[in-house]
Amino acid sequence: MYLIVGLGNPGAKYESHRHNLGFMAIDAIAEKLGSPSFSEKFDGQFAALGTEQDKLFLLKPMNFMNNSGISISKLANFYKIPLENIIVIYDELDLELCKIKIKQGGGSGGHNGIKSIDSHLGKDYFRLRFGIDHPGDKDFVTPYVLSNFTNNEQARVNKSLKIIAENIEMLLKQERELFLTKYYQELGETEL
Repeated sequence: MYLIVGLGNPGAKYESHRHNLGFMAIDAIAEKLGSPSFSEKFDGQFAALGTEQDKLFLLKPMNFMNNSGISISKLANFYKIPLENIIVIYDELDLELCKIKIKQGGGSGGHNGIKSIDSHLGKDYFRLRFGIDHPGDKDFVTPYVLSNFTNNEQARVNKSLKIIAENIEMLLKQERELFLTKYYQELGETEL
């Protein structure tokens, strides 16, 4: 069993915000996988795909970013999903727009959603950090992450999320290097 989680905030007013990048990623992956129906359970919107032996869950926690760990731990504990089979996709201020990094475990980097997951579940899950750029001054971080992408940025983000969705099976098989190579080749950019 595998679980892919996208972090964000619930509600239409947050839908297009930079901080909702994780929700956008789950939507792109769901579309690629045939648009499964999502139901409300485990304090989130979740979909289940595949067979009992090869099940994949997609989750968008609905209890706001800073409490994401509650929803994720409920689902992971109910289905007994090992941490190494969980991938969390979220926005990262300290990476350029559309740059990504993948690793297992580590610190929160100040991301409150990750802090919540770490406290409820532990740290040994996989993290896909997706760059949203930094506004340049820490005083502007909150309004920046709670703002929409520009049209040009959104077009790049959509292209990037489509590439992630098309190659998600590589991540599930823990073929991280191959996934990153394919991602940057298709994006037409070089890695950091």
